Amino acid sequence: MLLIGNGRLVTRDENNLFFENGCVCVEKELIKEVGETSALKAKYPDAEFIDAKGGVIMPGLINAHNHIYSAFARGLSIKGHNPKNFMDILDGLWWTLDRKLTVEDTKYSAYATYLDCIKNGVTTVFDHHASYGEIDGSLFAISDAAAEYGVRTCLCYEVSDRDGEEKMKQAVLENEAFIQAALKDENDMQYGMMGMHAAFTLSNKTLEFSREHTPKGTGFHIHVAEGISDVYDSLEKYGKRIVNRLFDMDILGPQTIAGHCIHINEHEMDILKHTDTMVVHNPESNMGNAVGCPAVLTLFQKGILIGLGTDGYTNDMLESYKVANILHKHNTCNPNVAWGEIPVMLFQNNATIANRYFKKPLGVLKAGAAADVIVTDYNPLTPMTADNINGHTLFGMNGRSVVTTVCNGKVLMKNRELLNIDEAAVMAKCREQAKALADRINFGR
Repeated sequence: MLLIGNGRLVTRDENNLFFENGCVCVEKELIKEVGETSALKAKYPDAEFIDAKGGVIMPGLINAHNHIYSAFARGLSIKGHNPKNFMDILDGLWWTLDRKLTVEDTKYSAYATYLDCIKNGVTTVFDHHASYGEIDGSLFAISDAAAEYGVRTCLCYEVSDRDGEEKMKQAVLENEAFIQAALKDENDMQYGMMGMHAAFTLSNKTLEFSREHTPKGTGFHIHVAEGISDVYDSLEKYGKRIVNRLFDMDILGPQTIAGHCIHINEHEMDILKHTDTMVVHNPESNMGNAVGCPAVLTLFQKGILIGLGTDGYTNDMLESYKVANILHKHNTCNPNVAWGEIPVMLFQNNATIANRYFKKPLGVLKAGAAADVIVTDYNPLTPMTADNINGHTLFGMNGRSVVTTVCNGKVLMKNRELLNIDEAAVMAKCREQAKALADRINFGR
């Protein structure tokens, strides 16, 4: 048994939201009880105790859309790459990189990313993978890394026609194989989805083939209207907008994630609502790619389940919280918006999205929920209460405020020390792999 206490406890449980000096009792992979530190220490005197030292105890964070394979792009300079638009970025950087990725590169990209997630208090990751240099076994390499490091994850492979029919079919079958394998995971730590790139690289024939190989009860994870060119392509080739086309092809639904949704109209939003399709907003990536700002506030107001992701831009969900907050104020020229919507997306909706796949309640510290607990070193200089938790989180914390990370009852990091992970050795190997990848891209070695 494990107690994590002596800190300001933010449970995200509306019935017991905040304890001034709170404690979480963990038994195996579940939370047994939450309450005051003194009471739980007296009740469970033999339990191991992790001292939060007055910091903030909160649920593990969830990233609803990531790209682990992008890890080795950090600092990468590709000869001749000078993008003028989003299509240039896709073809000149991301597709160039993923065509050179080996399964070994994928594995170490996963090690590096999950390690960074642990450091930033992210205990659940929805990933969208691409490695057209070597497809077979790539999801299983990521899966192995997640299992080794103890991070909960939902994986998919990015199906696309961009490299021909044979590789498209390999990608679909990689998804299907991993989905079937993950369904056998009795630990509720891994699940799979049928991943898709974007409508403009997916023919109707490919959508049909993907759907035919998607096990019943499994959804799709697809980029939707991230760039305006995606919309033009759909209108020119199919005479309909993207969401309408995906609806007609039976891709939407309560198990499907539509990433971005920047260039969709109100009718498409209504289809997303009608089908109960999930949407994930990725603010930093959208700004960095200069693709526009989605109507997140409208999606939220319509009751569409919309969460927050990073799209590979970072593994710090609190950083994304900050950026989303100011992006929508800036975009609407209204300082009063986004105060409530963005934290709901991060702290509530991401958990709801995750629990459409994972069975144990996530994103909340209460009896029976998954024992995903993080501790930050934040010591507020102003009064912290149940009413202003989000303000303290927004302005006082970031991912590297996290000092302790527990996932599924297992302590992964304690007092900023990673447990059972040789970080120096892993990072040394990552640097070797990244250099070899860069050499293959730039020099054909």
